[in-house]
Amino acid sequence: MNSMDRNAHLARMKTEPFDVLVIGGGATGAGTALDAASRGLKVALVEAGDFASGTSSRSTKLVHGGVRYLESAVEHFDRGQFHLVREALSERAAVLSIAPHLAHRLRTVVPVYSLREALFYRFGLWLYDRAAGHATLGRSHFLSGKSMLEAFPALKRRGLRGGVAYYDGQFDDARMNVMLVVTAAEQGAAVANYASVTGLRITDGRVRGAHVRDMIGGEAIDIDARVVINATGPFADSVRRMESPQAEPLLQPSRGTHLAFDRSWTPGEDALLIPRTPDGRVLFLIPWEGAAIAGTTDIPASPAQIPTPTAEEETYLLKQLAEWLEPAPTDKDLRASWAGLRPLVMQGGREGGTKNLVREHHIEVGDKGLVTIAGGKWTTYRLMAEEVVDRAVEEAGFEAGPCRTRELKLAGAEGYSESLARELAEKHGLEADIADHLAHAYGDRARDVLAMAPGAPGERLAAGQPYVAAEVIWAARREMALGAEDVLARRLRLAFTDSGAAQSVRPRVEELLRSASNSR
Repeated sequence: MNSMDRNAHLARMKTEPFDVLVIGGGATGAGTALDAASRGLKVALVEAGDFASGTSSRSTKLVHGGVRYLESAVEHFDRGQFHLVREALSERAAVLSIAPHLAHRLRTVVPVYSLREALFYRFGLWLYDRAAGHATLGRSHFLSGKSMLEAFPALKRRGLRGGVAYYDGQFDDARMNVMLVVTAAEQGAAVANYASVTGLRITDGRVRGAHVRDMIGGEAIDIDARVVINATGPFADSVRRMESPQAEPLLQPSRGTHLAFDRSWTPGEDALLIPRTPDGRVLFLIPWEGAAIAGTTDIPASPAQIPTPTAEEETYLLKQLAEWLEPAPTDKDLRASWAGLRPLVMQGGREGGTKNLVREHHIEVGDKGLVTIAGGKWTTYRLMAEEVVDRAVEEAGFEAGPCRTRELKLAGAEGYSESLARELAEKHGLEADIADHLAHAYGDRARDVLAMAPGAPGERLAAGQPYVAAEVIWAARREMALGAEDVLARRLRLAFTDSGAAQSVRPRVEELLRSASNSR
């Protein structure tokens, strides 16, 4: 049985009452639907666009506690920042445990050009290790200048004393999001993308569901639910105003831009942290999905369905890279760029723009019972979901089981092992990069993906890229991908690593999608 048959899910939404309706199919919404469904509640989830089409596919691809937040906590004696770091480090361990195919350990190196810097960064990262406690991924340590240049040969050499290395997690954000949705569906949730909420259903002064429009078929659907959770990220205020038109803004979104270059800019397996910029930020240069990702910016922004990087932001990132690398990438090396919005909760008394806002989350219950979860970050999605479901259960008076998501494996994780890539390569005659990609993108379901191959299992979509034709069929039939952009940007990640290659294979992807639709 296909747990991701969109028509079947929409049919349920038309006819069944639900305990919980979750609005928003990003990390927080998907995590919330999974949490509630795994407790035995009857759950529906709707997303106006595709799953992860907003902020949740546009992160820096790190599962982390936040080194910069720890620095701020120490400098300003800020308990809020320190609590956020410890909380996130605990959640980092959970993510790597429940999705080992999608998340892994990443060593990050910080260059130092003076003894003072060496001592400062070493002490700060020692505190980071201590904050992680038993959830540590490895102890930070000094590196020689030679080791730093082996990791990043383009680092400016003059005055380079060495570096400090520490460990965090890295993941594929969009695929993690989609797997949360798939797992929620397998736990019994009804889920649908391209289903936009047009208004809330209010009965006897209480929110009791929502009016939804199927953006594909055009049909209006009324969903009946005992409690509604607003998990729409940067658009949370818009949904809050459906309940209370005069509601004061809760959020101050910020925009973060990333650039993608050829993988040669991160020649090893390490990431580079640029520890200081003129405006007090840190920047990363990270190996990811066959590319090198640089980012990010932090600029106040207004909600937008598809935020676009500005020329100024791209120039800023290139200029900062040039301060530390020689040679440095230029705009001619740029393969792709994207921007995402952070749903930051406004707080009084903070100055210096959005970069100084604490990334804590906030739960609010409106006058008519709408439950809103806002703020936070990808790493803490699971904890946010747990807490908002706790609040919804309390608000509606449900009987529900305990939270299970700290141990509940995501789709593909149960039978995953480090030897899976080798097994796939040997059994199907795959080249090593393809086998490795499939093992990490799908876990133990990679075997089922290959069974859908329309021709040779190893048929590449684009030269030099590990993506294969079978993945498009799988995305359409098992991951609710409806169009080429859903596939290229979120089921595969080609649009984020090489926009030119993504455009070149779009006709083939569209052909495969038609084939998948016709053969259902």
